[in-house]
Amino acid sequence: MDNSFSEFLDLLKSLIRQPSVVGAEHSFFRVLQRELEERGAKVTWYEGLLVAQGNAPESCHFSSHIDRHGLMCTGPNEFQFAAFIAGKMTDLLGNDVSNELKMTLMNRFESTPVLAYEPWSGAYRGSGTINNAYICEFRNNLIFEVEGLEHLVAGTPVGFQDKLKVDDGLLSGQLDNVLTAAMLVHLFSLGYQGTAFFTAEEESGGSWRYLLEWYRRFGDPTNNLYVLDTSPYRNREEADKQLVVLRNKDEHAEFHLETTQDLARLCFDLDIPFSFKDQYIEHLNQQTLGSDQARMSIGRTELGRITANANGLVHGTTLQIPTTGYHTMNETASIEACEAFLNVLMHLATLKP
Repeated sequence: MDNSFSEFLDLLKSLIRQPSVVGAEHSFFRVLQRELEERGAKVTWYEGLLVAQGNAPESCHFSSHIDRHGLMCTGPNEFQFAAFIAGKMTDLLGNDVSNELKMTLMNRFESTPVLAYEPWSGAYRGSGTINNAYICEFRNNLIFEVEGLEHLVAGTPVGFQDKLKVDDGLLSGQLDNVLTAAMLVHLFSLGYQGTAFFTAEEESGGSWRYLLEWYRRFGDPTNNLYVLDTSPYRNREEADKQLVVLRNKDEHAEFHLETTQDLARLCFDLDIPFSFKDQYIEHLNQQTLGSDQARMSIGRTELGRITANANGLVHGTTLQIPTTGYHTMNETASIEACEAFLNVLMHLATLKP
């Protein structure tokens, strides 16, 4: 592990401790602004979007969402899953979340330590532990109870307390998507002079609007956008078959063919094992044809939503890190994959490894 990657890990350890609950990301934007400006970037705020630029902003465009899952106080000792609130996904509005997902979330965060904060300043408002979760029969919605945060008022975000775990060549924590956001900040330490976008509300399906608005203000159809994220696999054996994950498309749109092919060619030239997630899922679906097992979605991404609504204004593709334990407090990525991912970013940004 070289000094540069050790510096990245130090940054990631710091950022992962800062809460950034979906719908309440302003305080994390403030943290990012300080880190980016210390590294020489020019930082501009927009609604739901932080833009960091070097001296050659058109040279390369990367994007990473910065929101993470958490809770939102909705009443006295009553908390709901923040992504449902930000995305207005409740039965009252006819846009319900599946019962299967509610049951999964109800059991996923039992006894998880949490902390409350002011959404704008990030000021600490107390800590506690999730001690109960249930589906309210009247609202048909998932409700959490938290010991130690009974004093909070409605509208207060509550993040999951987290710290990075480094063990046996693996990084673990609530990695989605502070992992690639930290990489973009670190790129400026390495001399990056292009543009980096940090978007809010991706987990509730809203981030694409903020980024597309920027491109409608300032964009050029020649811009290639690389959207960075983590990508879930069922176990380490499947995750370790590749070091980086590409996509040709998602459920919303086909990605830019030439950009995707150029990225695949770069990975091949760098001898970095890669795969296409859409092809992987389609292969799994082929194996389950004729069975009772439900067809898997090839995924819905920020870039897919942008592409479907951009009318050709934005060309792009995705680059992702394979992980296990997706959307848990123990999402895990291999250090080898993170180093390979950073290597690809540096070549795209024409920085010397």
